[in-house]
Amino acid sequence: MAMSEASVLLVDDDPRILRMLERTLGAEGYDVAAVPDGGAALASVERSVPDLIVLDVAMPGLDGLAVTRRVRGKRLAVPILLLTARDALEDRVAGLDAGADDYLVKPFEVEELTARVRALLRRNHPPGEQLAFADLMLEPESGLARRAGRELRLTRREMELLALLVRHARAVVTRERALEEIWGENEAGANVVDRYVAYLRRKLGDPPLIHTVRGVGFRLDGA
Repeated sequence: MAMSEASVLLVDDDPRILRMLERTLGAEGYDVAAVPDGGAALASVERSVPDLIVLDVAMPGLDGLAVTRRVRGKRLAVPILLLTARDALEDRVAGLDAGADDYLVKPFEVEELTARVRALLRRNHPPGEQLAFADLMLEPESGLARRAGRELRLTRREMELLALLVRHARAVVTRERALEEIWGENEAGANVVDRYVAYLRRKLGDPPLIHTVRGVGFRLDGA
C-alpha cells in the first residue's frame, strides 16, 4: 500500500483542531476521515478499519482511552496515536496501557505530528519498493528517505516527485510528465513543479542532485 493511500481516522471534539488535523494530513496525501466524538469513531471503525487512528483523549462521553480499549477489545491491530494536553507520566502510562501505540502532547508542532504518523504507518506496513541513487535512498511506500545516512523529512508530494526523478535518474523528466503523474490534470500550472523542486533542493542539500534543463524539466544526476 502506498503511504499516500493510507487511511487515517481523526477523532477530536474541538472543531478547530479537527479541521487543522484534517487539512494537515490531507495535504500529505492521506485518505482522511474526521469525526467529533468517541461514539462516531467506533461507528466509523465498524464500517471500515482505517490504517491509523489519531485520537484525542479528553472528550465528553466516550473518551480516547475508552475508545482505545474498545478497539483493542475487538482485536484490531490498527495503530493508535493519542493526543492530549496532559503530559504527566501517569497519563502517558494510562494511554499506553489502554493499548495506544504512541502519545503526543498538545500543543504540538505539525512536523512532529506528521513524523509520528509516518513512523506508525511504517511500523504497520513493512517497506516495499526501495530506490537508490548515489548517496540517496528512498522507500516511497513507507515514506522513508535518507541522504548520506541523514533522514529527510519529506511531504508526500515531495516524496513522489523525488521518486519519479530517481526512477528516471540521468534522464530528463519534463514538467508536464511530473504534473500528470503526481498532481493530475487539475493542477493550476507547471510552476508547482518548480516550487517542489526548490523544496527538495533545500532538503537534499549539497552537492546538488537535481539539475534544471532549461525550458524542458529536471534531471537527477550527480554531476
